[in-house]
Amino acid sequence: MSNLVVLPILIPLFFGAMFVFFHNKLAAVRLMSFVVLLINTATAIFIVYEVYSKGALILETGGWKAPYGIILIADKLSSLLILTTNIIALAACVYAGATLDEEREKHYFYTLFLILIAGVSGAFLTGDLFNLFVFFEVLLMASYSLIVLGATKVQLRESIKYVLLNLFSSMLFVTTVAFLYSVTGTVNMAQLAERVGEIQQKGVLTSIAILLFVVFATKGALFPLYFWLPKSYTAPPSVISALFGALLTKVGIYSILRVFSLIFVYKLETTHAFFLLLAGFTLIFGVIGALSTHNVKLIIAYNIIPAIGFMLLGIGTFSAESLAGTIYYLVHDMIIKAALFFLAGILVYIAGTSDLRKMGGYIKGYPLVGWMFFLSALVLAGIPPFSGFIGKLLLLKGAFAEKHYLVAAIGLGCSLLILLSIIRIFIMAFWGEQKEGKKIKLKRGMVIPPLALLCFSIFLGIGAEWVYPHIQSIADGLANPSQYINEVLKAR
Repeated sequence: MSNLVVLPILIPLFFGAMFVFFHNKLAAVRLMSFVVLLINTATAIFIVYEVYSKGALILETGGWKAPYGIILIADKLSSLLILTTNIIALAACVYAGATLDEEREKHYFYTLFLILIAGVSGAFLTGDLFNLFVFFEVLLMASYSLIVLGATKVQLRESIKYVLLNLFSSMLFVTTVAFLYSVTGTVNMAQLAERVGEIQQKGVLTSIAILLFVVFATKGALFPLYFWLPKSYTAPPSVISALFGALLTKVGIYSILRVFSLIFVYKLETTHAFFLLLAGFTLIFGVIGALSTHNVKLIIAYNIIPAIGFMLLGIGTFSAESLAGTIYYLVHDMIIKAALFFLAGILVYIAGTSDLRKMGGYIKGYPLVGWMFFLSALVLAGIPPFSGFIGKLLLLKGAFAEKHYLVAAIGLGCSLLILLSIIRIFIMAFWGEQKEGKKIKLKRGMVIPPLALLCFSIFLGIGAEWVYPHIQSIADGLANPSQYINEVLKAR
C-alpha cells in the first residue's frame, strides 16, 4: 500500500479547484501553476524510481478491497506515462503564459488545465474499468471547456461534433462496463484477467470486447473513427491543441494496450489480426489527410492519426519487441507532438495566418524556430538516430519477424510521407522570398518549451542504449501479464 500513487491526481485536482477563487490574479496563478506542476513532476520522478527499484505501487483507497474499492496502480508503464504527461504539462504551462490572451486565462484556463492533467493521470493509474470511465469523464469535461475557451465561431462549430461523439462513446463505455460486470462480477482489471478465462460464454465476452474497442478507438482516433479529430484539435489556441494532441488520444491507445494485453487475450489470432488491418488503414488515411492541406496546424493534427496507426501495429503484432516499439513510440509521440503544436503556434503568430501559401523566408528572421521545425520533422519521421527511428525500428522488426509484411511495408511508406508532410512546412514557410511585414519579437516563454521538449525527444533517440532496456522490461510485463495480476491480487 502506498499513498504516493494518488498524488499525481490529487495535487493538480486540489490546486485546480483552489485557483477558481483567484482566477483574476493572473501573475500569481501562472506562477503557482508552474510550481504545482514542478512538484507533480518531482513526485512522478520519485514514483518512477520507487516502481523500478521496488515494484508496482498499489493503493486501495479507503481500505476497500477489489472489486468494491477504487484501486490505483503505478506499474512501470503507468508511472512512465505519468512522468511524460507532467513534463509536457510543465512545458505547456510556460507556453500558455507567453501565448494566451488574458481574457482566456482569466476564464479559468489554469483550473481546467490542471483538472485535465488530473484526469489523464487518473486514467493511466486506475486499476479498474469503471474508474477508467470516471477519469475519462474528468479529462473530457475539462476538454469540453478548453475547446470552447474564447468562444470563437470556429471553436463553437468544431466543439459540437467533438462533444457529441465523446458523449456517445462515454454512454457506450459505461453501458459496456455494466454489461461486463454482470457477466464477471468485477471491473478490476487483474480480477477480470483471471475470470475471463473461466467464463464459458465466449460469444458474450467477444461482444463486450468489440464494444470496448469501439469506445477506445473513438477516443484514440483510429480508422474510420478519426474524422472528428483534425479540425477539432486545430480550433482552440495552440497550447490547448498541444495538450489534446499529446495527451488525449494517447489515453485511448493506452486503454487498448492495457485491456487487450491483459483481459481479452483468449483469441489473439482474431483480435490482433483485426488490429493490424485497422493499423494499415489508419496509417494510410492519416498521411493522406496531412498531405491534402496547406493549414499548418491541420498538418500537425492529421499526423496524430498515422502515429496512432504505428502504435496499433505494435499491439496487433503482439510480440515483446513490437510492444516495446509501441511504448517507445508512444512516449516519443507525446513529446514531439506537443513540441510541433507549440512550433506551429509560433509560426502562425509570426505570419498572422495558418495558410502555408502565404508564408515564406522566415529562416532569416527566426533561424532558431526554423531549425527546430527541421529537427522536429526528422524526429517525427523516424530519421536515425532520433527517437522516432528507435520506436519504428522495433515496430517494423517485430512486424517482419511475425511475417506481417504488408502492414510493415505500409508503415515504411507512410514514414516517408510523414517526413514529406512536415518538411513541406519547413520549405514553404522558412525558405524562399521573405513575406512583407515587420519582424515580431518572440517571447522566451514561446521558444523555450518546444526547445526543451525537442531536447527530451533527441535524448530518447541518442540515449536509446540507456532508455531501451527499461522500455523492454515494460513490454515483457505486457507480453506476460501474470506479474501484474499477482502484484495486484496479493495486495488483497
